[in-house]
Amino acid sequence: MEKERRLTLVAVAAVVIAAAVTYFYTPSGTSIPIPEPANNAGNEGLSSGLQVVADNLEVPWAIDIADDGRIFFTERPGRIRIIDAAGSLLESPAAYINAEQRGEAGLLGLVLHPDFSSNHLLYVYHTYSDGTAVYNKVLMLTEKDNKIIESKVILDGIPAADRNDGGRLKFGPDGKLYISTGDVKQPDLAQNAKSLAGKLLRINPDGSIPEGNPFPGSPVYAFGFRNVQGMAWDPVTKEMYVSDHGESGNDEINLVKAGENYGWPIEECDAKSFEKPVVCYNPAIAPAGMTFASSDRLGYGNDLVVTSLRAKQLRLVDLESGAESNILTSYGRLRDVIEAKDGTLYVLTSNRDGRAIADPGDDKILRVSSP
Repeated sequence: MEKERRLTLVAVAAVVIAAAVTYFYTPSGTSIPIPEPANNAGNEGLSSGLQVVADNLEVPWAIDIADDGRIFFTERPGRIRIIDAAGSLLESPAAYINAEQRGEAGLLGLVLHPDFSSNHLLYVYHTYSDGTAVYNKVLMLTEKDNKIIESKVILDGIPAADRNDGGRLKFGPDGKLYISTGDVKQPDLAQNAKSLAGKLLRINPDGSIPEGNPFPGSPVYAFGFRNVQGMAWDPVTKEMYVSDHGESGNDEINLVKAGENYGWPIEECDAKSFEKPVVCYNPAIAPAGMTFASSDRLGYGNDLVVTSLRAKQLRLVDLESGAESNILTSYGRLRDVIEAKDGTLYVLTSNRDGRAIADPGDDKILRVSSP
């Protein structure tokens, strides 16, 4: 059984090599009901604890905040944008990325280097075409005076598609860069040793492979995922959690362990032979970006805050007790969330992504400053 659970990896070339595996579907008996919202501030009127920081955006996908108070975010068509420390959205983007936008693909993840204040490095994940096929790559960028002045490819050849394209980037407490990739509508690839699809990848900030990775010579950190859209680390235990989309229901939140197999496409939710999720959602909520609240300013200290696309909620998850509640609804599809130094939350809406009817002013960045 252990042999079946492990991935026998050779040094991974960043190319797609398909493998044939039998696809089994294991429906879950677990059902997490969708709780009623604790606070329902609709578009027709904002509560005092909720502000629109920016609006009329085009599918904002990922957000990060610099120590100097500037907010960096991506828009899927290919723009890196900045909100200055005074809270004003700069009219001119920091950069235009030549991203191949099709379906869920385009300019996706963004994260600032942990030492951004001194080295001004940031990273993005985007889809591109080589004329015959589409792939994803990770770029290391250098910022100066609100503009990108240098660009270097540090990981390339990640399989891409118009759905299940992965794209989340985060730095872990260990200083390594973590990258989520989707199965690109080819479930076999999540179990394929020679593909980077359906995986969590871990690399050094310069793109080299860490010596401590579970599979020597490979960026693969864990595998057997369908489409991881969120990553977060518990501020106390430093354990890593990810959100993964199921095919039809069976959305998961997983505790990630190095080198482990999370079962897709062989099992979902009710895992018997693979790592079992800590939370399973039926009906589907499409969990996306997430963060642990390290501050208790909003009363969420050490709990997991999860955005959801399909359920259109900002969801609070107490992993210790299993209790869940909604802390924001009525703004449509929610794509990403981050906690600022002052304990407030910034949330990206995603109503112009082709799967919703956009309201006037969409898309938006919202700031949650009180519960």
